[in-house]
Amino acid sequence: MNKFLLYIFLLPKALWKVLGADLPQLKAILKVKLMLDDRRPLTMGRAQSKKKPTRFMTVLSVFLSAVMGFMYSMPLMLEDKFMALWLYFSTFLLMLSFLLISDFSTVLFDTRDKTILLPRPINERTLLLSRLLHMFIYLFRIVVPMSLGGWIVLGMTQGWKAVVWFPLPIIMLTIIALFLVNAAYLLVLRFSKPGKFKDIINYFQIAFSMLFFVTVYLMPRVVESKGFQELQHAHYPWISFTPTYWLAATWSWVQQDKVWAATQWLSVLAIIGPLFLVWLTVKYLSPSFAKRIGNIDIVGLGETKAVNQVKVKQSRQSQLYIRLANLLNKNPLEKAGFSIAWLQTDRSRNFKMRVYPMFAFVPVYFFYMITLNRKRSIAETWENLSNSHTHILLLYMTSFVVMNLLAMLVHSDQYKASWIYYSTPIEKPGAVMNGAFKGIWVKYFVPIFTTVSCFVLYTWGLKSLLDIVLAFVNITLFGVAILRVAYRRLPFSAMEKMNEKGNRFFKTMFVMIFPVALGLGHAMADSSQSLWWMKILFIILSAVLLWLIWDSYKNTSWDEVKKVDLSS
Repeated sequence: MNKFLLYIFLLPKALWKVLGADLPQLKAILKVKLMLDDRRPLTMGRAQSKKKPTRFMTVLSVFLSAVMGFMYSMPLMLEDKFMALWLYFSTFLLMLSFLLISDFSTVLFDTRDKTILLPRPINERTLLLSRLLHMFIYLFRIVVPMSLGGWIVLGMTQGWKAVVWFPLPIIMLTIIALFLVNAAYLLVLRFSKPGKFKDIINYFQIAFSMLFFVTVYLMPRVVESKGFQELQHAHYPWISFTPTYWLAATWSWVQQDKVWAATQWLSVLAIIGPLFLVWLTVKYLSPSFAKRIGNIDIVGLGETKAVNQVKVKQSRQSQLYIRLANLLNKNPLEKAGFSIAWLQTDRSRNFKMRVYPMFAFVPVYFFYMITLNRKRSIAETWENLSNSHTHILLLYMTSFVVMNLLAMLVHSDQYKASWIYYSTPIEKPGAVMNGAFKGIWVKYFVPIFTTVSCFVLYTWGLKSLLDIVLAFVNITLFGVAILRVAYRRLPFSAMEKMNEKGNRFFKTMFVMIFPVALGLGHAMADSSQSLWWMKILFIILSAVLLWLIWDSYKNTSWDEVKKVDLSS
């Protein structure tokens, strides 16, 4: 893939030579840049193992972009072609902007050229052209696969004229997306310190992962709904003020009828608008943007001021977890474990990328499950929701978040720093492990379960209160049992391995079966309202079992921790 792209973009050798570039140097720089891109992990997905270097990431990213493009080309099947094109272009612009904001920063803010290439005998024009061509190649790898689905659908349904016309709105869309990305970067740099810039970009990456997940699961179901099929652009006059509506109006150049003729004048804005954005970017945004990028290299100058104020601010922010640590833990070792888990999860990008998207999984997958019945519309399903027993399914779906939390509690990229545990006079490591479990439980699981419980109470009423209590106890039991059997390690002390030994797999599966059995018992008790006392009995039994397993986990000895380390 990279060899082909490099060959295509270096074809106009005479042009690059006229512009002052040294061709052998230009080729060598681009080759290395593309090789580094091929080894860089994707924005979406789990972190890569350090023992196995990432390869062929370019091919994988192109494939995922193509899949994404085919997913949101489904609206093009609508009968109202104006509405279909507006929805497609709007979705394309949204996804492309999110992807560029979350992923383009690694290309745009790559300052290694200054430290590695400038001391070498390379002229500035070669260096500038290498950066520009690298950016164009990056855009080409994203935009072309993403537009492939719409290109094919329009070609099959509208003929060869659509195939010839389609690249124009895509180019205009790309220009608009680049303007939005430039403006977003400037906005972030304007209201945040350069040192915080990467943290904000990480949140964009998490948001994009959630958006991609939502699109994959919900787009097919939404497109099949009757309400979506009956959408008409005449019912939404406000969309005529959006740039994607103007781009849809350029279809009048291909299709001539009364509807398109009435909006044909808007197609002029589809050309003038992006050209104006190009002028605005070059004239005003780019100089300010370049100046602020330069500030990223001198982060220390802006962040050494008002040290005392920063310390005061940090002390105020830290009061919450310190109070919770003191409130929920009596043992100093448990307080230490609680603090370690709370602070480390704030600082770990890998943890956020793995756990935060799972918060979107619960509502999205619940919506997906309750709408599997194609005989009912989405509106009918939603109206009859309070008469069903699906609230139990929703409550237990929060256990998906638990699985990621527990795995990320013991695994870390900086696992070698765990030597500190073994250098301190800790009698029972279980106290630290117990405190860490409480930390992530209070910080992540309790808020999402509380949110889901509020929705359940609002929809199903007070009759679901016992179900909420029983589900909370059972899921907590599930979490502690998983830790006791499969993850009996000190917090953030293990390297994540792709291949776990078979005995660990079977232990984990055994522990997973137990809460499932409790959940089935919960569902059976809920099937008959007269058996409310069964729910209370299940709460008592689950609470007793939870206390027994939790006590065993809390009293984990060094020998048991070392046994787990040796068996993995």
